[in-house]
Amino acid sequence: MADPSDPVPPGMTYGDAPIQMRMTQFAPHAQALGMTLVSVEKGRGVMTTPWREDLVGDPETGVIASGVVTALLDHTCGLAINAAGDTLMPIATLDLRIDYMRPAKPRAGLTCEAHAYRMTRSIGFVRAEAWDEDRSDPVATAQAAFMLNTRS
Repeated sequence: MADPSDPVPPGMTYGDAPIQMRMTQFAPHAQALGMTLVSVEKGRGVMTTPWREDLVGDPETGVIASGVVTALLDHTCGLAINAAGDTLMPIATLDLRIDYMRPAKPRAGLTCEAHAYRMTRSIGFVRAEAWDEDRSDPVATAQAAFMLNTRS
């Protein structure tokens, strides 16, 4: 894995923007949800989103909303797909299946890791897990397919 102080391998840029800016600051929903890129390597990516009161689905439980879980899984899957190629490209989610295992713990943020396990000429396939405190007890898992825009 790359040096933790620099989670982005050399050359992982989109235009003039490094991938961490592309995945966090340039995507309005990622910025609004406070997503942070933790690390990226060939075909893999890890992102987090913090617990915040405005991201809670049910004020009585203090549990982060399931839509935040969905957004984090989808976005981290997109990161892994882009990290699988030699250059970043526009992509689109074709299919996203999420299995919710349990609610997140109250007042807990989430971490997600995604792995692009198969790339074809036009479609990339990825799996992901999201957890709060214990990676061995996931909140949700996902499997997705992404369209690759390989046109120049």
